[in-house]
Amino acid sequence: MSAASTSRRNLHFLTLLSLLCLAVSASDELQTLLSIKTSLQSPTADVFNSWKPTNRLCNFTGIACNPDDSVNSIDLSNQQLTGSVPFDSICQLPSLETLALGKNSFSGPISDDVKNCVRLKYLDIGNNFFSGTVPDLSSLSRLEYLYLNSSGFSGKFPWNSISNMTGLVVLSVGDNRFDRTLFPDVVVSLTKLNWLYMANCSIEGKIPPEIGNLTELVNLELSYNYMSGEIPPEISKLSKLWQLELYGNGLTGNFPVGFGNLTSLEKFDASRNYLEGDLSELRTLNKLVSLQLYKNEFSGEVPEELGHFEKLVNLSLYENKLTGSLPERLGSVSDFNLIDASENFLTGRIPPEMCKQGKMTKLLLIRNKLSGEIPSTYANCMSMTRFRVSNNSLSGEVPTGIWGLPNVDLIDIALNRLEGQITSDIGNAKSLTQIFVDNNQLSGELPPEISKATGLIAIDLSDNQFSGNIPETIGELKLLNRLHLQNNMFSGPIPDTIGNCVAFNDINMAHNSLSGEIPVSIGSLPVLNSLNLSENTLSGQIPVTLSSLRLSLLDLSNNRLTGPIPQSLSHEAYGGSFAGNNGLCSQNIKSFPRCSPGSGGSKELRLVILCVALGAIALLLSVLCMMLFSKKSQKDEERSLKEDSWDVKSFHVLSFTEDEIIDSIKEENLIGKGGSGNVYRVVLSNGKELAVKHIWNSASGDRKKSQSTSPMLKNRAGKSQEFDAEVQTLSSIRHVNVVKLYCSITGEDSSLLVYEYLPNGSLWDRLHTCRKMGLDWETRYEIAVGAAKGLEYLHHSCERPVIHRDVKSSNILLDEFLKPRIADFGLAKIVQANTSKDSTHVVAGTHGYIAPEYGYTYKVNEKSDVYSFGVVLMELVTGKRPIEPEYGDNRDIVNWASNNLKSKESVLGMVDSTIQESYKEEAIKVLRIAILCTARLPALRPTMRSVVQMLEEADPCRYVGIIVRKNGASEKEEVKDSDKA
Repeated sequence: MSAASTSRRNLHFLTLLSLLCLAVSASDELQTLLSIKTSLQSPTADVFNSWKPTNRLCNFTGIACNPDDSVNSIDLSNQQLTGSVPFDSICQLPSLETLALGKNSFSGPISDDVKNCVRLKYLDIGNNFFSGTVPDLSSLSRLEYLYLNSSGFSGKFPWNSISNMTGLVVLSVGDNRFDRTLFPDVVVSLTKLNWLYMANCSIEGKIPPEIGNLTELVNLELSYNYMSGEIPPEISKLSKLWQLELYGNGLTGNFPVGFGNLTSLEKFDASRNYLEGDLSELRTLNKLVSLQLYKNEFSGEVPEELGHFEKLVNLSLYENKLTGSLPERLGSVSDFNLIDASENFLTGRIPPEMCKQGKMTKLLLIRNKLSGEIPSTYANCMSMTRFRVSNNSLSGEVPTGIWGLPNVDLIDIALNRLEGQITSDIGNAKSLTQIFVDNNQLSGELPPEISKATGLIAIDLSDNQFSGNIPETIGELKLLNRLHLQNNMFSGPIPDTIGNCVAFNDINMAHNSLSGEIPVSIGSLPVLNSLNLSENTLSGQIPVTLSSLRLSLLDLSNNRLTGPIPQSLSHEAYGGSFAGNNGLCSQNIKSFPRCSPGSGGSKELRLVILCVALGAIALLLSVLCMMLFSKKSQKDEERSLKEDSWDVKSFHVLSFTEDEIIDSIKEENLIGKGGSGNVYRVVLSNGKELAVKHIWNSASGDRKKSQSTSPMLKNRAGKSQEFDAEVQTLSSIRHVNVVKLYCSITGEDSSLLVYEYLPNGSLWDRLHTCRKMGLDWETRYEIAVGAAKGLEYLHHSCERPVIHRDVKSSNILLDEFLKPRIADFGLAKIVQANTSKDSTHVVAGTHGYIAPEYGYTYKVNEKSDVYSFGVVLMELVTGKRPIEPEYGDNRDIVNWASNNLKSKESVLGMVDSTIQESYKEEAIKVLRIAILCTARLPALRPTMRSVVQMLEEADPCRYVGIIVRKNGASEKEEVKDSDKA
């Protein structure tokens, strides 16, 4: 055989051997991928539909291959995957260079097997729910991109393990609860870094001068840490820097000399520090898009050069010590969006051209020393949503068009020297909810067109020179909550239509020239809390209907009223409320003459007694009927369950059948009743306990019509919507602090939701009922943190934020170890991706927990849940219910707490007496957080992410403090809260 023939045969053999090895390798990788598939859990299996043995593995969804068909990349980010990451299988793929698993719901600790993925260049496991520490990563020396941010890690971070990752371009480890540490030296040795995200990861000490070594940095984020000291001058070497975020630390000193060399900087935020000095180093940063320096101690003038920055759209400088004028041309050459320079010492005029491009939404210059007129250019700023220039020295007439801006939500020009009238243009202000013009020199009549601004909830025109009649159309403002007209020259009668404004809480018309009788319709306002009609010329009798109101303030003094004071108001506590009305009489108040028998007092008393007697009889009959119908309804319920056919949808692996559940829906297993349905405790044959909620779908249909006489069934219409809401919300949620939904069982007439059973009931039970138990402070604190984490998950970590809308202690359930679960999602709303806020036409929630804006605007967002959670925190600290008689009429725990912030002793007095003395200071820290959560203005409340941070850190220097605000006080626009949410 020739040498050439032998060579060809050897080559053929090697080719076959190579193909065989490739086939074996491909087979091994296929088996590895299928093993990975079995380890991962997904509520929707769509992502794994293509992962089949019959398909080419390079066609699997999320898989990319090298030219030789070996797996090079796995990208399963943002797929709602749960469970633990199977690194033992993943790292068997010998050519894997990219692993992207971010934005899922993985949990548990990270396996040490990750160290075997030695060829990785790209690793993203950020935005998950892992626990424990980050393992040693020193073997991953080829990494160029490392994303571990916002994934629940804690403990000590292995900084030394990244020292040999010399090619690292992106290091993102922020938003984890690592142990406190000084700025790690190893980081400043990674000179190829382009992106460094170390925000909110417990870094303390000073920013090292060696930061200047990272000359390739485009993004540097060190916010929400414990950093102190001055900004090092070496930072000026980072000439490529595009974003610099330093907010929420303890930095001091001036901007270093040379800071102006950062000429590529577009986004700069150093808010919430203790920085001082002037802003002269910023004059050359002409590429800035967003500049946020609020809550520092800067002084001097705002550089004139800012008026020539062509990209600047966001300028936030509030709460500093700035002086001089704002740049005249500020915003004139950019798509300017927002300025907040409130609470400084600024003088001069309002720059006239900030809305020149028609993009401006917020103008906030509260509490300065600005003078001159409001520029007429803002009358055409159709994009404006907030116009706040109160507490300055502005003068001249208010430009007419300001009143009718179509998107403006709030007009606040109070405490100035402004003149002019509110014009009929206000009828075009379809988005207007609040108008504050008090303490000016405005005059003229209030136009009837104000009724077309149907979203109004608060009007304050006090201390001006308004005259004429109060328009009858005021009654068309169905959402109006507060009306302050005092200290003007209004005349004529109070419109009877005022009784149509059913949301009224506060009416003040004192010190005007109003005449005629007090409208009877005022007595029908269901939530009216304060009524002041003093210092007018009102006449006639006090309407008996006022007796039905529960007022904390009533002042009808110095009018011309006559006749008897209504019996329920006729006691000494109200004596001063009627002074200066010489024609009044009373049976009980000594300072008034006694009423004669024919004056109407005795007749009124007899009428009241008759009404009370009839009401008692009606109540007794109702209770008897409910008892009878309740027994009948329970039998109807059990019979209906047996007759129905069922469809089961499981969300976890089930160890029971639908028959086992349905057979247990009987009266002896009933453990609770609520607006969403009956709840039953089910014990399975294997001993496992479950909770089952039974919800009726509707009251329509022939079969259901026959049952419609039952009062229990009349409220079942619409329950299918509640069922759909709860299933939609809970089926995709995987979190240790949110109640687990095993499955739904749907029938023609009703539906069943099968949950894990929580043996310790609700937090409400443990705090307030006969099941009350002595919860020590450590347990209360753990419940607070756990519940906060559950809400944080709903607001910030779901694909679309979930607003619970009924957060309360009875919806926080406790397991056998008293660990909390957020429950009862029958009112939950999922925020649409393309909307910034949600609304509903039903006031959902529970009295005492409902945020004030929700009660009368029907606008609801995540901040409404934050308010309700703040009430829960107050319950935990004080041991009191949200509504108690001791708070007074129409008052709740929030009012009570606010009124007890006068001294340290009064604050300590609010803490539950059963809490150990040594823990009371710790409890007060949580009370401070509760006060922040229950701020009246939603913009002032923290996000749930911030609440979790404040609760976990429990560090007094991290708290903003308790700020007492009066009407018209400065509003803090927390831009960072909304950005990071």
